[in-house]
Amino acid sequence: MVAAWTAGVGALSAGPGAVTILHGTTFVLSAANGDMEEIRPHGLFFRDTRFVCGWRLRINGKDLEPLSGTAVEPYRAMFVGRIEGTEGDAESHVLVERHRSLNSGFTEQITVHNYSSSQFTATLTVDIDTDFADLFDVKGGLRRPKRASELTVQPHGQLHACELGGHRLALRVKDDRAEGTPSGLRYGLSVPPQGQWTTLVSVDPSINEERPGAEDAPEPEPGYLERPEIRQAAWNRKVPSLKIGNTLVGEVLATSRRDLGTLRIFQPGNDSRAVVAAGAPWFMALFGRDSLLTGFMSLAVDSSLALGTVEALAERQGTQTNPATEEEPGKILHELRQGTSPARELGTSGAYYGSVDSTPLFVTLAGELARWGIGRDTLQRLMPAVDSAMGWIERSVAKDRHGFLAYKRSLPTGLANQGWKDSWDGITFADGTVAAAPLALCEVQGYVYTAYLARALLAKMAGDGKTMLDHARRAARIKEAFNEEFWLPDRGYYALALDGSGRAVDSCASNMGHCLWSGIVDKDKAPAVAARLMDPEMFSGWGVRTLSTRMRAYNPASYHNGSVWPHDNALVAGGLMRYGFVAESQRIAVALMEAAQAFGGRLPELFCGLDRDSHPVPVPYPTSCSPQAWAAATPMHLLRMMLRLDPFLTQGQLFIDPVLPEDWGEVELGNIVLGEGRLSLRATGRHLQVGEVPAGLQVVLGGAGRLADILQDGAPKPPGTGERGR
Repeated sequence: MVAAWTAGVGALSAGPGAVTILHGTTFVLSAANGDMEEIRPHGLFFRDTRFVCGWRLRINGKDLEPLSGTAVEPYRAMFVGRIEGTEGDAESHVLVERHRSLNSGFTEQITVHNYSSSQFTATLTVDIDTDFADLFDVKGGLRRPKRASELTVQPHGQLHACELGGHRLALRVKDDRAEGTPSGLRYGLSVPPQGQWTTLVSVDPSINEERPGAEDAPEPEPGYLERPEIRQAAWNRKVPSLKIGNTLVGEVLATSRRDLGTLRIFQPGNDSRAVVAAGAPWFMALFGRDSLLTGFMSLAVDSSLALGTVEALAERQGTQTNPATEEEPGKILHELRQGTSPARELGTSGAYYGSVDSTPLFVTLAGELARWGIGRDTLQRLMPAVDSAMGWIERSVAKDRHGFLAYKRSLPTGLANQGWKDSWDGITFADGTVAAAPLALCEVQGYVYTAYLARALLAKMAGDGKTMLDHARRAARIKEAFNEEFWLPDRGYYALALDGSGRAVDSCASNMGHCLWSGIVDKDKAPAVAARLMDPEMFSGWGVRTLSTRMRAYNPASYHNGSVWPHDNALVAGGLMRYGFVAESQRIAVALMEAAQAFGGRLPELFCGLDRDSHPVPVPYPTSCSPQAWAAATPMHLLRMMLRLDPFLTQGQLFIDPVLPEDWGEVELGNIVLGEGRLSLRATGRHLQVGEVPAGLQVVLGGAGRLADILQDGAPKPPGTGERGR
C-alpha cells in the first residue's frame, strides 16, 4: 500500500537546479533548463497523476545550453538558454527564453532572440511524452509499464487520452503556430537580424473533462490574467502587514507568508474554504498531522487555514474499521490523495489513516481556535467530530497495557512508524536498534494531554462544569503517568518512546522538545531537558538535530536520525519559551532565520545536521520539499514566539510579553485577526506599543494564557498564572 513511504522519501533526485512551480493540486517539476526527463521525477502533475513525463526543446536537433532557470513566482518560471555558435563564431548570437506559467494546466511562451547581423533560419521542435503515472510511482522511482493511451496528431498539436480506473484522462497540447507531429510540435523559424520570434504553447490536462482550476476559479479582476495571480493578490490583502528593522529577517518572513498562500488548496465547489497542503512537490494534498500543525503555527497569519483544515478533516473522519486503510471510528486521517488509481497506495477511498497523532492534534487545534475567537456556531458544528475523536483516543488508550496512546500498523504494507518521524528507521534505541511497534511516542502523550485540556476548555465555554473537570483531571493523570514512566533520571531526558513491553526507547531525540511545547513536562525536569536540547550533541548551530550525535543511529544526512527540521525546531523553541528559557528559544529562532537566508530566504523541509563550526553554510538534504507547509509556517511562528503573543479570547484577554532578539530591530504588525476584530502592535526587544485592539479585549502585558491554566487541583484556575518564568 505505502511502499513509496516506507522505502524512502524522494528516491529519485530531480537534478541540480530543478525548478518547481505549483498552484493547487497542479505542479510542474523540470530540470534547470526547463526540459523534463522521464528518467527523473519531472513532469506536469494534476491530482497526483503525471500527465507529461517528457518535454524537450531543441533547435536544429540540438539541445540548448542552459544559462538560467528560476521560479520568479511560485506559479511562474523563466528559463534562458542559447544554441551553439555557428562554425567560426566565438559564441552564440541566439538566445531562447521560456516563460512557463500555471493557470489551467500550463502555458509556455517561447521567444527566440537573434542578436546577430544575419537572418537566422532554423527548425524548433518540442518533443512531448506522456505516461499518466501515479505520483507515488514517480516519487519512488518505480518504473512500471506505461499506461495504454491513444495519441491523436492534430493540425496544431496533439491529444493524448487514457482510460484508467473508470476515469478518462486527457492531455491536449496546442499552439496555432505549430505543426503537430507524432513526437510533439514543430516550428519553422526565420528571425531577422536583431529581431525576435515568439509563440505560446498551451498544455491542458483533464480528468473526466475537469481541468485544473475548475475547483477554485475566482472571479476575474482587472489587471490579473491568471488564477494564481488573483489568488495571491487576495491573500496579500488578507494577511497581516509586517515591517521589521532587520531586512534579511523581513525577507524570510515575507517568503513565509507568500509560501503559505501558495500551498493552499481549495475544496471543489467551496471556494471559501482553504486547507494547507503539506508541501511541494510530492505532498500537494491534505494531510492530518502536517496540515494541523501548519494551521496551528500560522494562526497569527490566517486562522482560517486552521479552521478550514479542521473542517475538512472532520468531514473525512473515520466511521468504520478498515485494516487496509487503518480507518477507525473517530480517527483523523493521515493523508488524502486524489489520484485516479488510489487502490494501490491508499485504499479504495484515497484516504489513509495510519497516523497516531493526527487525532489528538485535531482536538488540540479545535481548542486553540476557540482561544483565537472562533464563532460559537462554528464551534458547535465541530463538537460532534471533536467528541468522536476523543472517543477514539480513549478507546485506543484503554487497549494499551500501560495506558498510553500507541500505534502498530494493521497490515505489513502500512506505515511502520506513525508519528511525525515516519520513516522505517525513525525510532531507534541508543544502540541503533530499530524499535518495534507497538510504540508509545513521548510527544504523542503530550498531544493527548493538550487534547484533554482543549476538550476541558470547550466544556468550560459551554458551561458544562462536569465535563470540564472530568477532562482536566484526566489530563492531570496523563501528565503524572508520563513523567513517571518516560523520564530517564540517569540520562536527564525523556525516553523517545515505550515499546510494547514497557521498555524505554532510550535515544536522546528532539521529540522531547514537543513535550515542552505541550506542557506535559514537570517543571522540575524542564531545566535538564532544555540543557540536553541545547547541548552541542543536539544543537548543530543551525538548529536542534532530530537525534543526538552520541546515538548509534546518528547520521546528519538521514531523513530523521540527525537532520534538522525547521518545524521541529519551531515547536522546540515554543516549548523552551513556555518554560521560561528565553535565551535558548531566541538562539534557535536566530539560527533558523540565518539558515533560511542561506537557502535564499526559504526554509526547506529539512537540511543536514552537520555542525555549523565546520560547515558555515547549512548543507541541503538532497530531496527536501520546498516550499513545504510547516517549514513555511516556521518563521511566522517564531516571530509569534518572540512576541509571546498568546490570545485567550474565551477569557477576554490577550497576553503579550515581547523578547525579540536584539538584531531583529523594530517589528510592526497590523491586521492580525482575533475573533471579530483586528490587532496591531509595534515592538522592539522587550518594549511594546499596542495600537488597534478588538473591542472588549483586555491586553495583559506579561503572564500567560495556557490551556493548562484551567487546571488547579481539578478546579478552574485564573488565567495569567501559568508557567512562564524568566
